Amino acid sequence: MSTFPIHTLETAPTASKPFLENSLKSFGMIPGLHGALAEAPGVLEAYQLLHKLFTESSFNNDEQTVVWQTINVEHACHYCVPAHTGIAHMMKVDPAITEALRNQTALPTEKLQVLHDFTLSLVRNRGQVSEQELEAFFAAGYSKRQVLEIILGLSQKVISNYTNHIAATPVDDAFKKFAWQSAAV
Repeated sequence: MSTFPIHTLETAPTASKPFLENSLKSFGMIPGLHGALAEAPGVLEAYQLLHKLFTESSFNNDEQTVVWQTINVEHACHYCVPAHTGIAHMMKVDPAITEALRNQTALPTEKLQVLHDFTLSLVRNRGQVSEQELEAFFAAGYSKRQVLEIILGLSQKVISNYTNHIAATPVDDAFKKFAWQSAAV
């Protein structure tokens, strides 16, 4: 069991309080991840900025979900998979997409499958993708900009997934109905 605190507005370091207030305003609650990140104000700030920038990327809601959940599932994040399932529902993402990602089955379109496969290769190979993988990504209609935007999303997910592993962040009540466990466990 982790001894990392899940901060509230009352227990957080002073420098983290404005970021937790932003979370409360944005989500109507302080997600457990944000409470864990509050231990290091700069990390919470970075996470929130990366999240904002990724949601403003050139990817649509379905594509953002593919990038996030591909990384969450590969990292076996007990917290982020349910959270992003709930977020995907709020974003009106087709449940067939979220279920395919959670269950590691084929995605409903070839273009989304290519995005998934490319993202997964970036994660597994630490950015060392082949020329053929890049060509397949571009042939599916994606751009060089989007290669870099996946890296942006990956940066955000490394912060959250790794923090949740170390802090053993409890899944928020709002997302418990989307509980998930890695098939590899």
